[in-house]
Amino acid sequence: MIDRRRFLLAVLAATLPFRSGAESRAWPRYRKVLAIDASGGLGRFPGHEDGSLDADELADARDSGLSALLLTLAPSGRFRFGDAAFETTVKAIASWEQKIAQHPETFVAVRAGADLERARRERKVGLIYGFQESSPIGEDLDRIDLFQRLGVRVVQLTHNKRNLVGDGCMEPGDAGLSQFGLQVIERLNAQKILVDCAHGGARTTREAIAASKVPVLISHTGCRALSNLPRNAADAELRAMADKGGVVGMLFWPYLREQGQPTAEDFIRHIEHAIEVCGEDHVGIGTDNTVSAMPLGDEAFEKSNREFMEMLVADYVLTPGRSPELYTFIPELNHARRFETIGALLSARGHKDARIEKILGGNFARVMREVWG
Repeated sequence: MIDRRRFLLAVLAATLPFRSGAESRAWPRYRKVLAIDASGGLGRFPGHEDGSLDADELADARDSGLSALLLTLAPSGRFRFGDAAFETTVKAIASWEQKIAQHPETFVAVRAGADLERARRERKVGLIYGFQESSPIGEDLDRIDLFQRLGVRVVQLTHNKRNLVGDGCMEPGDAGLSQFGLQVIERLNAQKILVDCAHGGARTTREAIAASKVPVLISHTGCRALSNLPRNAADAELRAMADKGGVVGMLFWPYLREQGQPTAEDFIRHIEHAIEVCGEDHVGIGTDNTVSAMPLGDEAFEKSNREFMEMLVADYVLTPGRSPELYTFIPELNHARRFETIGALLSARGHKDARIEKILGGNFARVMREVWG
């Protein structure tokens, strides 16, 4: 007897415009676009214990059509202050350096704006090193200089909780940046490392935008005006970010709705709202997902996903009462060429090609070139 979850998945699959990467909706201009996922990863479920990428996972990366992917190298979510945060991050950088050296036919290291264009031209995936938590810096500002030399080009100030830099979005006190946080931003600016305000508390985000001398990112978020959750960015924060010249990326996570599983329609609504608030020059995509599809319906995956969702609720990453049956990805976009499909969906809504190219990556590329040189 089929259970309710599998029945709903079967109904969903039957009504989608595509059901696999091979059947993804095409957008004719996609092969010419510089596409950037401002929060992503590589690998298939359940992954490899040694962190390696197999032939299928490398093929997914190439098939995605992405020119660049912002990786998360720093610990996020649970606190890893002090030596543990620093050491795990240095090891993660070394691991990715090895992958790039092992697979030059697939990857390009992104250190400057010109590397983005090289990746697009050579049809490779540019890998951008970034943090989703500034704890690896510890109390030592000189570590920022070291991480810059190691290739880090984006640093997110906070995750959901409070750290030495400031308050994350799930802290009820919303105390904003610390004095040390202001010093961190100043040093990041000096080292031409992009400041990322994703996961920041409302006050932390506003203060960081004001403190930075150059444009900032909100790499992956939703619009709070459409889904009133603390993880999402309010219109005031989006406007401030845009006024500074930055870019916001819309994500795939359940924050796109206050209840229920987000759909591609929800995602497009958030994109369009951000365009209305920020203008088309300041909106992009940060999926906060791996490039490869998740194996919907696979028993081991479904069990793991349910446990992960329960953990997110227990840790207040998702608000109490959210269903453990949710996914952190959008089922209709659960394939490697999802950016091409997003382009097709936007085109079907009447958005012009030039605007779509900006959203798929052109806007992020502009800011990255400006800050990195």
